[in-house]
Amino acid sequence: MLIISHTPSPNLQRMLTAIITGASSKEVSGIEVKSITALKTVTEDVLKADAVILLTPENLGYMSGALKDFFDRNYYLCMDKTDGLPCAMVIRAGNDGTGTRRAIESILTGLRWKVVQAPMICKGDFQQDFIQQCEELGLSMAASLEAGII
Repeated sequence: MLIISHTPSPNLQRMLTAIITGASSKEVSGIEVKSITALKTVTEDVLKADAVILLTPENLGYMSGALKDFFDRNYYLCMDKTDGLPCAMVIRAGNDGTGTRRAIESILTGLRWKVVQAPMICKGDFQQDFIQQCEELGLSMAASLEAGII
């Protein structure tokens, strides 16, 4: 499982750590978890992945420039090679996250990736609950992958 993220703040870094913790849980076996920043992720990383989790802050009502850069560099190289790739997204939104969600969903539709969990939008002031939700998402994705559900 590949986690592609942009975590410019300590709270986003905590959210990423929670996703990794959940995905790496001892409750799940046989799932390799790889976390790479959006700016360093290359097509080969995606082609090797059995599932992807995207983590981005909302910036001016849109995904981070780093995640957009990832898609700009890899979109056509992944197209037709990653159809049906299971994915989930986590958006840390200061506002409502709607623009960010729509933009990512539009790109994922073009790539024909399969969104397997409702987008997690952590909005408003940072809450400790975001950490638990991220850990649960990581665990759910890994367990679903292990069970062959996704």
